[in-house]
Amino acid sequence: MSNGKVATNPANRDLETLRHSASHIMADAVKRLFPQAKLAIGPAIEEGFYYDFDVPAPFLPEDLKKIEDEMAKIIKSNTKFERTEISRSDALKMFKDEPYKTELISELPAGEQISIYKHGNFVDLCRGPHIASTGQVKAYKLLTATGAYWRGSEKNKMLQRIYGTAFESKQQLDDHIKHIEEVKKRDHRLLGKELDLYSIQYEDAGPGLVFWHPKGAMIRKLIEDFWRAEHLKHGYEFIYSPHIARLGLWKTSGHWDFYRENMYSPIDIDEQEYILKPMNCPGHILVYKSRGRSYRDLPLRWAELGTVYRYERSGVLAGLFRVRGFTQDDAHLFCRPDQLRDEIIGVINFGTAIFKAFGFSDFKIVISTRPKEKYVGTIENWDRATEALKAGVEQVGLPYEIAEGEAVFYGPKADIHIKDSLGRAWQCFTLQVDFNLPERFDIVYTSQEGKQERPIMLHRALMGSLERFFAILIEHYGGAFPLWLAPVQAVVLPVLETQHKYAVEVLETLKKSGIRAEADLRNERLSNRIRFATNQKVPYMIVVGDKEETDKTIAVRERVKGDLGAMKIEEFITKLATDYTDFKY
Repeated sequence: MSNGKVATNPANRDLETLRHSASHIMADAVKRLFPQAKLAIGPAIEEGFYYDFDVPAPFLPEDLKKIEDEMAKIIKSNTKFERTEISRSDALKMFKDEPYKTELISELPAGEQISIYKHGNFVDLCRGPHIASTGQVKAYKLLTATGAYWRGSEKNKMLQRIYGTAFESKQQLDDHIKHIEEVKKRDHRLLGKELDLYSIQYEDAGPGLVFWHPKGAMIRKLIEDFWRAEHLKHGYEFIYSPHIARLGLWKTSGHWDFYRENMYSPIDIDEQEYILKPMNCPGHILVYKSRGRSYRDLPLRWAELGTVYRYERSGVLAGLFRVRGFTQDDAHLFCRPDQLRDEIIGVINFGTAIFKAFGFSDFKIVISTRPKEKYVGTIENWDRATEALKAGVEQVGLPYEIAEGEAVFYGPKADIHIKDSLGRAWQCFTLQVDFNLPERFDIVYTSQEGKQERPIMLHRALMGSLERFFAILIEHYGGAFPLWLAPVQAVVLPVLETQHKYAVEVLETLKKSGIRAEADLRNERLSNRIRFATNQKVPYMIVVGDKEETDKTIAVRERVKGDLGAMKIEEFITKLATDYTDFKY
């Protein structure tokens, strides 16, 4: 059934059509093997397809194998896909035993064309298009089965979703399966535990709340130190805002009306209702309002690593990618209309420079425009803001796409999507022009002519949330962080217990030089300790034995290059300082 949202970025239209046809073949196979199954939706998606089914029991791995085998029979039959247009009444009769189909049919606007696709005895409600016949599906694979709420709402029934993929050749499919295996190996939830970076204490503290362990916290500190240094260079000032505020603040901002379902319930304090902040922007506006502002003061660029709290449904929580408490690398800029374009250009250039420092170089910008419903502010202001974003992006020279109607309720925005080492796209950076909140909070500045004018407000995050960006970094590097981000840059390994004293001397020398180092003095064989350090992805291992202690040297082993031989400690310290120059701030 193709009433679901199709792939947003399919490799090409033909591949999308192939995958959507494969979803029909899979649904046919399921109905043959599980006649009691009720059909929901089955679109093509960016890397494959899925189909949702209402079945009495979850699908098991062995079920997927049976379904694949049944798909092979359908494909071998090389049955044609045939399209037919039917009336609403006929469609309701045809799918009277399929409750999810009849629900979708009943919601279609009056007069909208309804079409079905048939291959063999299988019929599905579908817009199409499809390939000519089932035999054109040459390379396919069912991947996983998981639970999925009907229409993504926890208020609806939990269905069973089968994910699969299809390609035009077996080689492409094999390459994709290898890619999936590599993604699994880099899963930040697995590496986070193996490398002792963070944890989420579901039972004791609750889901979606992150505990940063010492090594993860060290990486976070390095990110934050870099972030602060770069913001000072780019003319920003730092502010801090409280974690809670009175409910009235969120009513003034509009969040209570438009974002309430993602906010925590009010807290009663001294007979006043307070809210855990889901956003930092109202607090920054209150700082702006704390005194009068002149045209000479603008632009103001205020940044905050602000922790916010949002009630995310338990079904959408996913490691560090989706949590309930997180820290945004947030900033708000207040400027005059004549400064808007320059500020947009400056923010976009700043964002791309930040991403390059973390090892990302492939960017794409998406500009989201006014939604058709549930927005605030005038259409005129929305249009002004959108045109300013387009002009700024065009001047920077990066490619961009328009996402019609995809903006949030209070202003158009530009998002930068970055690609990681596995070719996956991530949206981190967002820049939003806001004419609305300055009006809601009645903030002004005194113009050169002495008049009270309304500033334009820019909402801006570069990395997004630190938690999510950290997860992306873990998977981008597979946990093998570059030297400047590695929580432990070197580990000292004495061969025998008799070299412990010298190992500690080496350790102290490294630490005094600013190198993040540890010594592994456990009563374990050297090979086991080397293996452990390798698995912990430490950039350098320093082995010291009798010869090294006698010569006052160290034997250095690098994470990728392997054995680098013996050298003086001072030589190694100089080497690390040189290696550090691939990252400068």
